[in-house]
Amino acid sequence: MDGLEPGNTIQIQSYKHNGQLHRVWDTTTVLKGTNNRVIGANDKTLVTESDGRTWITREPAICFFHVKYWFNIIGMLRDDGIYYYCNISSPFVFEDGAVKYIDYDLDVKVFPDMTFTLLDEDEYELHKQQMNYPKVLDKILTNNLNHLLHWIRQRKGPFSPEFVDQWYEWYLTYRS
Repeated sequence: MDGLEPGNTIQIQSYKHNGQLHRVWDTTTVLKGTNNRVIGANDKTLVTESDGRTWITREPAICFFHVKYWFNIIGMLRDDGIYYYCNISSPFVFEDGAVKYIDYDLDVKVFPDMTFTLLDEDEYELHKQQMNYPKVLDKILTNNLNHLLHWIRQRKGPFSPEFVDQWYEWYLTYRS
């Protein structure tokens, strides 16, 4: 896929259901890019919020996007272990040098011991009303949230013990 060759740098762009840009990660290195999935990495990358505020990520992160699943997963490497931040979102598209997706508010934070917390349920309910999420979308998101929680409990995909470490080692080869 043009632009998704390993070693290339791309942006990650998050939108809301109404089409408004939500957040942009300036630079992410592609580690694996196909029509179906993108695995990327970044460290100390500039993030711009929709209101123009900016911040820099604090730790290396491995990002997982898939066209089949309505979520994406970020594994953050910290001194005390790997933390995951999972966005319930549309499947990604890749265009104009960016991975793009719609963020549907619900998030799951996963701790190194694989316990997790569901976040932003109130924000989801508010936006569901404000932006008129169709009933079928609500069902898709609920099903995918359940699928994501199954992956966490089963330590599947990006939650398998070696996933983040192996991709981070690969990322370090591009940085040297």
